Amino acid sequence: MKNIRVFLCALALLVCTAAHAEFRWGPTVGANYCNMQFKQDLFTVDKIYSPVGGVTGEMMFPGIGFGIDISALYSMEGAKMHLGEKKIWAVDGYGTENVFTHNFEIPINLRFKWTRMNGFEEILAPYVFGGPTMAIRVGHSSIDAVDFSGGYLGLQCGVGIEIKQHFQIQGQYMWGMTYALKMSKLIDESARNRSWQLRVAYLF
Repeated sequence: MKNIRVFLCALALLVCTAAHAEFRWGPTVGANYCNMQFKQDLFTVDKIYSPVGGVTGEMMFPGIGFGIDISALYSMEGAKMHLGEKKIWAVDGYGTENVFTHNFEIPINLRFKWTRMNGFEEILAPYVFGGPTMAIRVGHSSIDAVDFSGGYLGLQCGVGIEIKQHFQIQGQYMWGMTYALKMSKLIDESARNRSWQLRVAYLF
């Protein structure tokens, strides 16, 4: 009975806090600096830049600085693969190939924003965040040497700063936890996404 009362009190506190939470949303754009991390280093893989953009929402709980954010993004990711370094792909006419994936991405983060700085937070407010992300593949490069997955799961963390309570600039790093692509001629040669990302958002 005591445990039930504690649970009900905690649930009531959560509901009351959520009822007073501030929700904002707005557009966001940015760039990825991404790579593909293969299980084995069979050929050279270089990082490439690619765009990201969509909509971001933020819900902050008043007085404690904690909240969550969720986004719906288009994200292009990939890498420059020097397949011509190995005969297994060179004989098929492959050389240096830019391999891209087009994704619908949904990141969800816990965030902490410094909001008790004697009013200075109304001008500049730093924040940190982290959480999981899920990507659904909506397109990819046309290259028979590669088999693409239908999407991937990842983890991310980063830091940002809010300017004048509307503009947010943030940088983050993402680790792909499941594979993004496999080489069609090899059984156990798969790669996971690794990317740095810089985004700018305006929240209404």
